[in-house]
Amino acid sequence: MPQFEYIAVNNAGKHINGVLEAESEAGVLRLLEEKNLFPVTVEGKAGTNAKAADRPTYRVKSRDVGMMYGQLADLIESGVPMMRALDSLIKSTVNKHLEAVLKQVRQFVADGRTLTEALREFPEVFPPLHTAMVQAGERASFLEEVLASLATFIERLDELRSTVIGSMIYPALLAFVGTVVMVGALLFFVPRFEPLLAGAQKPLPTEILFGASHILRAWWYLMPLIGGLIIGALWSAWQSESNRRTIERWQVKIPVVGMALKMVAITRFCRILGTMLANGVPMLGALKISKDATGSGLLSEQIGEATESVRDGKSLSYPLAQGNYFPEQILAMISVAEESNNLDKVLLQIANTVERRTNRQVDQAVRLVEPVILCLVAAGIGFMALGLLLPIFTMASALGQ
Repeated sequence: MPQFEYIAVNNAGKHINGVLEAESEAGVLRLLEEKNLFPVTVEGKAGTNAKAADRPTYRVKSRDVGMMYGQLADLIESGVPMMRALDSLIKSTVNKHLEAVLKQVRQFVADGRTLTEALREFPEVFPPLHTAMVQAGERASFLEEVLASLATFIERLDELRSTVIGSMIYPALLAFVGTVVMVGALLFFVPRFEPLLAGAQKPLPTEILFGASHILRAWWYLMPLIGGLIIGALWSAWQSESNRRTIERWQVKIPVVGMALKMVAITRFCRILGTMLANGVPMLGALKISKDATGSGLLSEQIGEATESVRDGKSLSYPLAQGNYFPEQILAMISVAEESNNLDKVLLQIANTVERRTNRQVDQAVRLVEPVILCLVAAGIGFMALGLLLPIFTMASALGQ
């Protein structure tokens, strides 16, 4: 039987390490639950989990998963039994990967497992954030509400992601077109002027322009290689945690853009934590999952410190204030919410408010990026025109004298 190494937390907040034998990771989680332990990490020991390793990895868009949650919530709320509801989902699902996953989930449920245990067999489709909320819904007998909440949650996050990505399409297109125009001019347009200006006195802009054209024409085949090396070096640097933190510290200092990136991370944290608390997930477990789902290393580090503070019986707002990441208004609302014992509602309210504000900041950032790119493209074209026209004006002036 496969062996799994685990790290869990007991009711006193103490970390416990050990090894358990079980058929799958879901079986380990069930055994830990029976021992009143909250799992932090569960990993299969090398060479002991061949069955799970042989299972294909499915890639399903979060949008399709959110629609599935919403449909399952409607079916359960209408009184449809779980097995019939899963059968109905399998028939109506268009995504073939999700259909294959649902068929296996149905088989696991038919074998006597809970829905949570079945979903945990596919962590690439149903992350810990989802399974923790489903588990809380199954325990408290309000699964349909949890599933509906998950569907709404995924939809809101998808809208926020689409807003950010969609807003950057036009600036990226401007940068791409400007680069293509400049490279094309250096390759095909500038060389036509060299014979005409061979005997003329060339000012510095013209020398720079002709030199760049010569280099590009002589070594053009090395350009993709150099670009690949630069991308590879940046990717390698990005794999380092310290480098990612350094880059993120630079990013948040960029005017307008940095604040928008920071508010996106805060929105994700507040929505994830608020949604999980509203659906019965314990505070420590919700903080652990939200820490890994914010998409920000700086915020994740601060949430980790806040988790230790909460484990020691302290408030959440105090450690969040130490990193200077959260605005004062948000910290004040979290502090008041903790005192009034309605933190989940306030966090969701913060997420909605910050999301609207973030959309405006993203629009401002895009409006700032567009003229900057246009100015850079115009400066490049203007420098090219200056380099070509200066010697012509010099020759015309000499002929006139």
